[in-house]
Amino acid sequence: MEVFNGFAIKEVFTSFMVLFAVIDIIGSVPIVVSLQQKFGQIEAGRASVTAGLIMIVFLFVGNKILKFIGVDVNSFAIAGAFVIFIIALEMILGIEINKTTEAKSASIVPIAFPLVAGAGTLTTTLSLRAEFHDINIICGIILNTIFVYLVLKSAKWIEMKMGEASLAILQKVFGIILLAISIKLFTANFAQLVQNYFNF
Repeated sequence: MEVFNGFAIKEVFTSFMVLFAVIDIIGSVPIVVSLQQKFGQIEAGRASVTAGLIMIVFLFVGNKILKFIGVDVNSFAIAGAFVIFIIALEMILGIEINKTTEAKSASIVPIAFPLVAGAGTLTTTLSLRAEFHDINIICGIILNTIFVYLVLKSAKWIEMKMGEASLAILQKVFGIILLAISIKLFTANFAQLVQNYFNF
């Protein structure tokens, strides 16, 4: 019961939206369709569950790794803010800063990792821990896992209905939201670092 004491709908929604924007599974629909054509049917359930488990495990193990190397959560959150900032720029400007290696298999690689649970997503997951309760982040991850599953199951239909132009516009909108989130994440954690340094 103690775990659920920190449950808050607002934090769940924010965690979901931040991760949703970073994962950008809607914007990745053309990639998913391309992989389906290249490798055949993608196992949506297997890929989405694996991605969700990777994110949840990293949420807890990642913090222990940080403690082991002597890095505090606020510093990591600031680093995460820079990663999110770069991802947002990619989405808004339509450029590719971090090039993805060519896929050699489907479902787990490259769908679950690194398309869904990539470096940006994992960094964001741990960065959120500096602001929100674990149970709310886990709920956000689970909701995203469900959404990823639904998108993977209907990727061809989504691309056909929305078209490339609509997908591109949606990507830019989420890019702007992500940019604002990265700035907020940076300022909040930078202020906390300064406060800790001067022992206010």
